[in-house]
Amino acid sequence: QVQLVESGGGLVQAGGSLRLSCAASGRTSSSYAMGWFRQAPGKEREFVAAIAYRGGTTYYADSVKGRFTISRDNAKNTVPLQMNSLKPEDTAVYYCAARIDYSGNVYYIRENDYTTWGQGTQVTVSS
Repeated sequence: QVQLVESGGGLVQAGGSLRLSCAASGRTSSSYAMGWFRQAPGKEREFVAAIAYRGGTTYYADSVKGRFTISRDNAKNTVPLQMNSLKPEDTAVYYCAARIDYSGNVYYIRENDYTTWGQGTQVTVSS
């Protein structure tokens, strides 16, 4: 099993940027598709972005497309999420998630597509 730890959250003004990171440890030799989700107060957890194991294929929610970029460094076992042009509606707890995948599929957008979750990191965007 792999363990995930998010970092990089904080308080930023609207229009600013933050870079989140997800560090994986444990059984990292397996092939994992990775995703980022977020949960705002009073709302359900929602999909943000996903990346296939080989790193070449990504998929984004429409709400973040063109502003957020997911990437991965398999040598360092990290999955960054670069967030630019942040808006107050991006305020949420951000979680990274993993699932074993050997198909190269990236369209894992539901919570129950993933088997392992981090503890989350708070992102607050002030107006």
